[in-house]
Amino acid sequence: MAELGDKHWYIVTTYSQHENKVADNLRKRIKTLNLEDYIFDVLVAEQEVPVMKDGLPTGKTKMKNLFPGNIFVEMIMTDKVWYDVRNTPGVTGIAGSAGGGQKPTPVSKEEIEPVLKRMGKVDISMYDNYNVGDSVRIIKGTLEGTEGKILSIDKETGACRVETVFFGRATPVDVDFSDIERI
Repeated sequence: MAELGDKHWYIVTTYSQHENKVADNLRKRIKTLNLEDYIFDVLVAEQEVPVMKDGLPTGKTKMKNLFPGNIFVEMIMTDKVWYDVRNTPGVTGIAGSAGGGQKPTPVSKEEIEPVLKRMGKVDISMYDNYNVGDSVRIIKGTLEGTEGKILSIDKETGACRVETVFFGRATPVDVDFSDIERI
């Protein structure tokens, strides 16, 4: 086996509406091919949304894929892992691979962080990118789309206080760390 390198997130492409099936196929291959030391997470970025009928909510919800035709895989890229992932049933490719044996480029931390946060996956290293005074956007909940500045961050509880403007007045609001992204 190859030498262990750094783990990164990669975008694995598939047919639209087959993301969950491909993710399940890949999870099974991880076990059967003993890839647990190389592939750490397989994520389909989905969000629960209300079902609408005639412009009104029905009271039901459904899962909506935020990135149709894509799944996110955290892995250490080796020749074997690259081969095994590409040859998983339903996988059409790995984004960032230009062919000719060129390995794909990983997704940057800045690009993957909002995706992980929307899925509720926060790790302690994400806190290092945020400071009091930074401008942020709230990405989930009733305040979704609201922008403001960070007043405080509690790494222990994940709580953040963000100053936003409502009706022309600065108003502090408490949100979860996983609900904000830098702007």
